Amino acid sequence: MIPYLHFAGGDALFFKQITPSSKGALAGAAIFLFFLAMLERFIVAMRAVMEARWRQRAKTFLVGPDVPLKDNSGQCHDDKDSRISVISATKTRTIPPFIASHDFPRGAIHAVQSLVYFALMLAVMTFQAAYVIMIILGLGIGELVFGRVAVRSLSGH
Repeated sequence: MIPYLHFAGGDALFFKQITPSSKGALAGAAIFLFFLAMLERFIVAMRAVMEARWRQRAKTFLVGPDVPLKDNSGQCHDDKDSRISVISATKTRTIPPFIASHDFPRGAIHAVQSLVYFALMLAVMTFQAAYVIMIILGLGIGELVFGRVAVRSLSGH
């Protein structure tokens, strides 16, 4: 392994058996890493969407489906169609309850997200410049495509 940025082939990518040495193999590995980086941004965006959905369902679970919710002006809305999803501060908890249908998928998504993070980190640690460039491009374009989906960032880095 060459300990500085380089474009030469022969570095193992993830496993000893995956050692691209020709220009075509390096290009294929770099393209794979580009899409892996885009997948990482997709996972972050989808996790943010799911977190928002789970947060709303947890609030409904805590308050109950038949309790009218209050909006920012303090007015209650009794009919189910016009309910506003903001609950008054007196009815919210600081920690949401354990709901298995929320927390097990959350853990699984986090595990997959961590796997992708570590795979990208290992690819960068090869010091193969083409890999680094394609990962940065994949993260940037992935954020361009999927970044607006996520309302809030969730510890992306």
